[in-house]
Amino acid sequence: MVKITGFSTRDVRFPTSLDKTGSDAMNAAGDYSAGYCIFHTDSDHEGHGMTFTIGRGNEIVCAAITLLAPLVVGKDLDDLTSNWGQTWRYLVSDSQLRWIGPEKGVTHLALGAVVNALWDLWAKTLGKPVWRIVADMTPEEFVRCIDFRYITDALTPEEAIALLKEVEPGKQERIRDAERSQAVPAYTTSAGWLGYSEDKMKALLGETLAQGYRHFKIKVGGNLEDDKRRLRIAREAIGYDRGNILMVDANQIWSVPEAITWMQELSEFQPWFIEEPTSPDDILGHAAIKKALAHTPHGPIGVATGEMCQNRVIFKQLLQAGALTVLQADACRVGGVNEVLAILLLARKFGVPIVPHSGGVGLPEYTQHLSTIDYVVVSGVKSVLEYVDHLHEHFVNPSSVREGYYVTPMEPGYSVQMKGESMDRFAFPGEEGKSWWRGEEAKVILEGPRI
Repeated sequence: MVKITGFSTRDVRFPTSLDKTGSDAMNAAGDYSAGYCIFHTDSDHEGHGMTFTIGRGNEIVCAAITLLAPLVVGKDLDDLTSNWGQTWRYLVSDSQLRWIGPEKGVTHLALGAVVNALWDLWAKTLGKPVWRIVADMTPEEFVRCIDFRYITDALTPEEAIALLKEVEPGKQERIRDAERSQAVPAYTTSAGWLGYSEDKMKALLGETLAQGYRHFKIKVGGNLEDDKRRLRIAREAIGYDRGNILMVDANQIWSVPEAITWMQELSEFQPWFIEEPTSPDDILGHAAIKKALAHTPHGPIGVATGEMCQNRVIFKQLLQAGALTVLQADACRVGGVNEVLAILLLARKFGVPIVPHSGGVGLPEYTQHLSTIDYVVVSGVKSVLEYVDHLHEHFVNPSSVREGYYVTPMEPGYSVQMKGESMDRFAFPGEEGKSWWRGEEAKVILEGPRI
């Protein structure tokens, strides 16, 4: 038995706004941040979980973690994990906290850190990576991890079990693929940030091509002529007929008519999909964009979204409306592993590939597990997963890519345990003489104009 005896939180922020890493049409200068949760136990193990934000407001997520984490302090880990679906519902059912959700927003972001920390702790006690725990489950055990409230009109537990059993015959071979690091092909956004100069963009495209990448994502939505110039540079680098795939991402900048018109203008560059073309809550808007872009002069353009979709109910409706070509669930925003499992199953039922959102600190560490679960257990089909080459050095077991594939994590846990020295160095507001945020370099951010 492992008992949870307490918890702590950390507000960790990296000054990525200084070099425009992560910049896009909506988020011009973010500081990649983690609202961090650590569960302490009466054993040698700790559970580490985090939620990704981009700076201001991270302290609000940390405050919400301090309201949710006490719900499991004093409980035995085995009792929490023996019926995960029930535990997850318990964690979203505080009648007063639920009022400021429900199951969305800051409280759900905080829940993601709490739930993911519990999975990390459980995986460490079992001596397995999270993906392998799920791979070793029976279909019935997998389904017990999920709270099916609000989604049974689209997917019942019985249907979910049947879907999982359909792909069981090839499961052991897919596990071997994972063990050989041949389960999750990677794509890159490293060259595509909107704030990067054209020279930097060209250099990074050349580097990532040489590294074996075949899928490339470019941010758009700032200025139409600039977008055309940048996509022309991308296509000159990756070609049209060399097996390389281009994707574009607008980060919610457009209304529905703008998205249609703008993407028709960019159709000559033949992107696979436009990501986040409009408000993440606009189910019918995404459906209208997908329908309008199905027949452009240069071929169909798909629609992708998910990093800002707040729960399984939104995803259910997007799928029911036929609004998605690609589904991009976030590892934290939807309340952690359990809700992601529900979303993977919904996507499988509707025949939509999963490409989790990975553009942020700690997200590739998380999502390598989720994409491996999708391939090995849920869909049986390889997809792709975003890899951004930033800030991995701050993690005890960082994600990495080799020969175009994610190196499958084999260490026990959920891979987001951050180094203690990194948490101290980039703690916000941090200790005098210890935190970067207390130094002179930080003043350009802290005292500069808000963007």
